[in-house]
Amino acid sequence: MTRQGYESLDRELRELKSTERPAIIRAIAEAREHGDLSENAEYHAAREKQSFIEGRIRELEAVIGRAEVIDPARLSGSIKFGATVTIIDEETEEARTYKIVGEVEANIEAGLLNLKSPLARALIGKDEGDSVDVATPRGSRSYEVLRIEYR
Repeated sequence: MTRQGYESLDRELRELKSTERPAIIRAIAEAREHGDLSENAEYHAAREKQSFIEGRIRELEAVIGRAEVIDPARLSGSIKFGATVTIIDEETEEARTYKIVGEVEANIEAGLLNLKSPLARALIGKDEGDSVDVATPRGSRSYEVLRIEYR
């Protein structure tokens, strides 16, 4: 995982532990004060949210605990994990830039491409000027690698 991805998950974990968890504990205590728990919608909603928060905390602790942080700035050469790649669709001439990241930090809308995605798998090992064909839900697409950066 990249340093940015690690820091983002670590921030989320700290927020859940320091803010969200105490807030939900207070909400459960307040809901208990309203009486009969079997028909108390606030109590059940708070318990459900608590379950989600605790599950997310466990998930983040597991991911962070086994994470290997890689600094892309120390890499160079052909496309690999951590590369920021600018490609152009050979049919539409539309250029896009993606950073190839681990599964837990991937966010295609933010330009963070999952290492296991078909496009990333096709790009791995390629150099600037290379062409790649990728099978997509809309059919096969061809892209040219314009630029590879490690930052």
